[in-house]
Amino acid sequence: MKKNTSIVFGLIALIVMTGGIYPFINSSKVYASTDSNKDTLMLKKQMEEKVMKEKKMTKEKAMMQKKLMAEKERKMKANTPKTNRMMKKDETSMVNKGDTMMKAGSYETYTPEKVSMASTTHDVVLFFRASWCPTCRAVDSDIKSNLSKIPSSLTILDVNYDDSTLLKQKYGVTYQHTFVQVDKDGNLIKKWSGSSTLALIVSEIQK
Repeated sequence: MKKNTSIVFGLIALIVMTGGIYPFINSSKVYASTDSNKDTLMLKKQMEEKVMKEKKMTKEKAMMQKKLMAEKERKMKANTPKTNRMMKKDETSMVNKGDTMMKAGSYETYTPEKVSMASTTHDVVLFFRASWCPTCRAVDSDIKSNLSKIPSSLTILDVNYDDSTLLKQKYGVTYQHTFVQVDKDGNLIKKWSGSSTLALIVSEIQK
């Protein structure tokens, strides 16, 4: 009887112990799983922070390089030789004055300053022309049809006969279709009429 009682108590003790161990084992598994999730989240957060930090560094590096390039360009402009800057300024000035300068080998409307272009190597001829004059219109048409044939050393200036009273008085021009070759000071070199073509005008020029 005692032996049976001992066996019963032994089984009860075993059951109690087994019941206590099983929850403990399950509890350990739960804690282990929770710790693992925490480690995963922490690792993920660290990775995200690392990526963000790298992006920020890349952006800052790009901005720094841009600033350095801008500073380098500014210094290069500041160190441009003064002579080069002056040459560029002179070129711009020449372009701006292009409208007032006389072109070689051309047929242009008369202006007083264009007379000064006459020299020992460049001839200037005044063509006193009236729009109502048939002969003048014929010569005008021939010159315009042969602009490329005007010698590079010649400029013909178209003078309005009706509006140029002072010039007519200065050179003694009494009728339209008159040609006057002048020097750089506007002094008369030669005066003639009757040239009906560009070729005839060129042939009359005094060298």
